[in-house]
Amino acid sequence: MNTNTVFEDLDLIEYKEAWEFQESKFNAIINTKLYNRSHPDEFKALTHHLIFCEHPNVYTLGKSGQVNNLLINDAFLKQINATYYKSNRGGDITYHGPGQIVGYPIFDLEEMGLTVKSYIHLLEESIINCIADYGLQGSRLDGATGVWLDKDVPGKARKICAIGVKASRYVSMHGFALNVNTDLSYFNHINPCGFVDKGVTSLKKELGRELDFKEVKNKLLDHIIKVFKLNISSKVG
Repeated sequence: MNTNTVFEDLDLIEYKEAWEFQESKFNAIINTKLYNRSHPDEFKALTHHLIFCEHPNVYTLGKSGQVNNLLINDAFLKQINATYYKSNRGGDITYHGPGQIVGYPIFDLEEMGLTVKSYIHLLEESIINCIADYGLQGSRLDGATGVWLDKDVPGKARKICAIGVKASRYVSMHGFALNVNTDLSYFNHINPCGFVDKGVTSLKKELGRELDFKEVKNKLLDHIIKVFKLNISSKVG
């Protein structure tokens, strides 16, 4: 793979602002691909992007999700200082908030030799490797994206990382949300990812202590670079 990638850490940023930022990078890659196909003798190099950020409290619903998986009304949303957006990613409903690492890889999967399925598999592998550094054994759950703990233990399966992506012309956007020091009470107001019989967890809950957020971000970045064999050309933030 070894593709040229810019890493950008946007820190705390409103969901809509981050979405618009993603789309600008996403559209730039697609436009470059289309130009290269129309002008094979004037090849322009692609630059991929890996974005990390945190969001203020927000619920997002994927394009295939059910709105009734949001269990509260607009008035209660305001009361808990949260917002709500319908997104064009895959998946159902999820929560983003402070203490959660949100990652938005904007990759040309075609150039990287990946299908959407294999791309999601590598995202999951990166997360599994990261939480293993903290002594946690993550795994995949058949029929559901993301990373889970105790997936085979009845009544104990709980998600530590949600994944919801969009791909067009084999270019990805949206991505994953890893719960680090996340306030899990916000998940009580939704059926996370559409599930009513499975829980949600965080590194903080599992380990019983507050995590060094920057340390986790750095470990996760290193694992993504290794798993995807990325060449990080520059870092912003």
